Amino acid sequence: MEMNIETLSAQYLPLLSEYLLQYGLQTISALAIFFIGKWLARLATGFLVAQLNKHGVDPMITGFLNGLLYWILLVFILIAALSQLGIQTAQFIAVLGAAGLAVGLALQGSLSNFAAGILIIIFKPFKLGDYIEAGGAAGSVSEIRIFSIQLITPDNKEVIIPNSSVMNSNIINFTAQAKRRVDLKIGVSYDSHLPDVKKLLQEIVATHPKVLKNDANLVAVSELGDSSVNFVVRAWVDTSDYWPVYFELTETIKLKLDEANIKIPFPQMDVHVHKTEA
Repeated sequence: MEMNIETLSAQYLPLLSEYLLQYGLQTISALAIFFIGKWLARLATGFLVAQLNKHGVDPMITGFLNGLLYWILLVFILIAALSQLGIQTAQFIAVLGAAGLAVGLALQGSLSNFAAGILIIIFKPFKLGDYIEAGGAAGSVSEIRIFSIQLITPDNKEVIIPNSSVMNSNIINFTAQAKRRVDLKIGVSYDSHLPDVKKLLQEIVATHPKVLKNDANLVAVSELGDSSVNFVVRAWVDTSDYWPVYFELTETIKLKLDEANIKIPFPQMDVHVHKTEA
């Protein structure tokens, strides 16, 4: 019996040591790949979150992208660790790819909105608080979500627009620039003395406290209409003052023209009645 144990030990101990050495090193390497890779994944997602927070991205989008990136990296790390153990991962990758394709086809519209959301984050055509027109609606951006954006209209309606609709249409950002131009069209009668009208309009623009004083402001005759001579009034203002100046200029111009006895024509229809004998 002792002879058999010694024989078995002499026969199998070298083989067992070889297997332990080989697979032990593979196991240690696989564990090292997994834990170091997991640590690096945390560093990568932490860097991503820091950059998104630095640029003021919505916390919900930041959290979603953080989780998404972490799990994608974790899948690759797991595949690398299994491969180090000698496990064939080709079939696993094929199954994963087929599942991803099936999910992608089922959620094609949602993925399109998600991809558009990523583009919005990267290229930043607008930010929270901007007044924009996109996807057939206009309003102030109140929230940028994973699959959609939320607008608040001037009359306090909430509009939800899919991100793909936003990115596939023209985006007009009314508040992106520091200055905007107020454009008014003023019509006066053909009997008016045009130099006096022009001087009056120029004085109104020049004396308004919120109109920026620069050479780009303009008052000029733009059109000889059917019943009026039309002036264009262009005044540059700070973007935040656009609507107050628009309304104030419109009202002031009407009052000043009335004081100067300058008539603003309005459409009229002359009806001629002809009596015919029966």
